[in-house]
Amino acid sequence: MMPDKSEAVKPSHLFYQSRTRRPLATHAEGIYIWDESGRRVIDGSSGAMVVNIGHSNPNVLAAMKAQMDKATFIYRLHFENEPAEELARQLVRRMPEGMDKVFFVSGGSEAVESAIKLARQWAVATKQASRWKVISRFPSYHGATFGALSVTGYDALTAPFTPMVPDMPKIGAPTAYLDRDNLTYEDRGLKYADQLEEKILAEGADSVLAFIMEPIGGASTGALVAPDSYYGRIREICDKYGILLIHDEVMSGAGRTGKYLGGDHWNCRPDIIAMSKGLGAGYVPLGAMIASDRIVQPVLSAGGFAHGYTYAGNPLACAAGLAVLEEIDRLDLLTNATVMGERLKQGLLDLAEIFPFIGDVRGKGLLLAAEFVADKNTMEPLPAGLNAYQHIVEIAYKRGLIIYSRRSRGGVEGDHFLICPPMIITAEEVDLILSIIKDSLEELAQMLDLPVNR
Repeated sequence: MMPDKSEAVKPSHLFYQSRTRRPLATHAEGIYIWDESGRRVIDGSSGAMVVNIGHSNPNVLAAMKAQMDKATFIYRLHFENEPAEELARQLVRRMPEGMDKVFFVSGGSEAVESAIKLARQWAVATKQASRWKVISRFPSYHGATFGALSVTGYDALTAPFTPMVPDMPKIGAPTAYLDRDNLTYEDRGLKYADQLEEKILAEGADSVLAFIMEPIGGASTGALVAPDSYYGRIREICDKYGILLIHDEVMSGAGRTGKYLGGDHWNCRPDIIAMSKGLGAGYVPLGAMIASDRIVQPVLSAGGFAHGYTYAGNPLACAAGLAVLEEIDRLDLLTNATVMGERLKQGLLDLAEIFPFIGDVRGKGLLLAAEFVADKNTMEPLPAGLNAYQHIVEIAYKRGLIIYSRRSRGGVEGDHFLICPPMIITAEEVDLILSIIKDSLEELAQMLDLPVNR
């Protein structure tokens, strides 16, 4: 029997980011979530780009149940536990050479905080205490805690806290797709990378500790991919000035882009990596900071890492994370993310021919986005007052598809939406998503009087 609509939405004592209420979810499996009315919705964003291997994977649930029968909490200072040790071993196998030390956390903000604090303590331990500035990019998003906010470049999220957060230096994100100049695409990549050297010199090289970047952008830039030339030059500049390179792989890691790490597409060699989201794949809160022994050992020798979290290395969380890794390998999900990502991206490019207000389609694997524009030639953004990015989410949700949206240009304009389904998705399901997006864009165009090529 369907629930009476008058009783469907009970008063809630919870609050989140707005007053918006949603139906009550009852269960989830694969790429789908069901609500209390029995309606099935496609999870086209993997939650918040988290559920990389899909919902309710039986092998992950079995591994969690088996660990629950043994122990659900072991504190790292009292005992070691095998799930944490084995997950660390398996993660190191997937890291760039030399990245051999793992520090577990419970989420992406914690992973970024840990990376910044490790970098600073390394500088102090190696008698470089003058280094404390962490350069990042604008726009960017690195987390919601104060330390992570200091390196985040997203006005809508940072502005209220400006008096409370250190003013860390920023350089421009490599938005080469917006440039209208005579440079080649690769020369644009070098131009953006060289901004880092300019900023280092302006700040004083002895004061700069690290540079943090997302190898492939997340929600703040809509799956931004820099020109290939960008990545190697960034490494060169960091080496030249003795600066640590931190890769924020919270969203791009754990296989979502078709490689285990987003940086693997360019054989990047960061000094510290922050991971979360797909690492636990939504089964548990789990994240990790990975660094080289070169950085960790001086810190430990100088008195230890002055940092920690109660749930670091939790055995239940690590058992789930280990099972997630095993499922990625067993189902060959890196290959599937690549193949299905290419199919989905081509479908979005085809839609951009029909809907000229789609100015750019970008990303890798199953981390993809489409940006709305008022003029495809100039890449002028749609007027912010139209709130197209919010409307497209609501229209798609009404049609049974969850997508994610933000604004690419500092959080104030540049509406985009992300399509990031679980890595288990099939070709038929990709086509179903594209069909719903097409219908949703038709409705958006009619609502906002946007052009359509019939």
